[in-house]
Amino acid sequence: MLRTHTCGELRISDINREVVLAGWVQRVRNKGGLIWVDLRDRYGITQLIFEEGSGHTALLEKAASLGREFVVQAKGTVIERASKNDKIPTGEIEVRPSELNVLNPAKVPPFIIEDETDGGDDLRMKYRYLDLRRNVVREKLQLRHRMMQETRKFMDAQHFIEVETPVLIKSTPEGARDFVVPSRINPGEFYALPQSPQTFKQLLMVSGFDRYFQIVKCFRDEDLRADRQPEFTQIDCEMAFVEQEDILNTFEGLIKHLFASVKGLELGEVARMTYADAMRFYGNDKPDLRFDMKFAELNDLAQGKGFPIFDQAELIVGFCAQGAGEYTRKQIDALTDWVKRPQIGAKGLVYVKCNADGTFKSSVDKFYGQEDLKVWADRMGAKGGDLLLILSGEAPSTRKQLSELRLKMGEELGLRDRTVFKPLWVLDFPLLEWDEETKRFHAMHHPFTSPKKEDFALLDTDPGAVRANAYDLVINGVEIGGGSIRIHDRTVQQTMFRHLGFSEEEAKAQFGFLMEAFEYGAPPHGGIAFGFDRLCAIFGGSDSIRDYIAFPKNNSGRDVMIDSPSPIAVAQLEELNIALALKKS
Repeated sequence: MLRTHTCGELRISDINREVVLAGWVQRVRNKGGLIWVDLRDRYGITQLIFEEGSGHTALLEKAASLGREFVVQAKGTVIERASKNDKIPTGEIEVRPSELNVLNPAKVPPFIIEDETDGGDDLRMKYRYLDLRRNVVREKLQLRHRMMQETRKFMDAQHFIEVETPVLIKSTPEGARDFVVPSRINPGEFYALPQSPQTFKQLLMVSGFDRYFQIVKCFRDEDLRADRQPEFTQIDCEMAFVEQEDILNTFEGLIKHLFASVKGLELGEVARMTYADAMRFYGNDKPDLRFDMKFAELNDLAQGKGFPIFDQAELIVGFCAQGAGEYTRKQIDALTDWVKRPQIGAKGLVYVKCNADGTFKSSVDKFYGQEDLKVWADRMGAKGGDLLLILSGEAPSTRKQLSELRLKMGEELGLRDRTVFKPLWVLDFPLLEWDEETKRFHAMHHPFTSPKKEDFALLDTDPGAVRANAYDLVINGVEIGGGSIRIHDRTVQQTMFRHLGFSEEEAKAQFGFLMEAFEYGAPPHGGIAFGFDRLCAIFGGSDSIRDYIAFPKNNSGRDVMIDSPSPIAVAQLEELNIALALKKS
């Protein structure tokens, strides 16, 4: 070994010990006859001290020639540090080298490799291997590692078997955002990279594996955001001979275990809410429960009073922002401008200030008296010092707009505390959703989700009203996992395909293998998949998943470090028979 100790482990108890350290030069401080070098590795920083004196001139000159990020080895003695640094674990000691070896010199890095860097996102992504040397980035990947290990520990204790499923699979009509891979030895044909191991994990249940999991890479060719990457990681799970309650209890256990073992937090009770209530009270299917601000509908109280905007609205809905009654007109005008932005799309904002003396001041005083406004405040549970914020318009868009405003107010009022975690199961999603463009129903989750038994008869009469045996786990307004009880009966699966617009021939061509497997004794089964990158970001208190991935893509789906994706040679295209594929299609 080129070292006896790491740069993070020496302490006051090691004084007078002869040691060998190796790492990167983070900083050199040259005071002429005295030079300090901060030597860094993955484990920490140790200070080296070089002093002018008998026989040390050459060593001092060598130390003075060091540049940032030189890779060096230092042999020497641990001594007590005169000026101690209580900000680092090794701050009570330093090493006085008797030998210094440059293992590899380095160019001056394009940005400062410290927690507070001068490198922008693009520059750091281009030199990601340098960015990974920074503590703040390395710690995020260490958190990811710990969460992987604790996940495997919990799943193994619950008798789950980790099974790897194929990466080269078949594209389906439902997989419009697949990444495809041409097959050289099957001219004109393509594999797809999996968006999920869905059918394979169901086949493992048919195979009798009973409890499967996998920490698996998945791929989706979609528009990117801070919480999306073209390749992402899931904790993918499936269980046989279970009902929905078994799934919820098992994976509440996993999440609680991760919080306890990784963050040292007892998570407490996991709340439950139906999809219908989530949309009604919070305007989205992943509500942030760290703060209240429940929606209240006002149609019956606010219409028929001569205010045209409300009288013509399909929905009038608002919430109470507690303690925001002191907002100035300038602040409220800023909120109005914010909701009118194209990204939100509201036409305006009505406010009511609840004064401490029991009176009200609103933007619609011309149409509503004090008694009217009091009734609104009572419905929203408001008291003196609160602020009512109200939107109106078409129901779906108005709820969505108000949901965005609710999150903004939560942020402005300091209610979205990253150290507080509020988990929630959202249940009973619609099985199907109507697509205006294709004029047909699509599966809200995927075609293998089981309908609620009591709603099955509605498939033929009112498909949009059928609820799915599906569930999402939400933490602090972020969906971190979703799953369902699956269809395990061939006849029911055929019915589902028919309602999704598949002909019998199309269903057989795409999923015949699964339908046939169901004829050989498929057990009742269900599962869930967690977005592992998102889960790591929540544990680390970040909005973006990017720093929890060693080599992420940028917002255009590019790896700027290796310049990918990139064109390939014409000879490769010819060998892959791309032109033949176009003729076949």
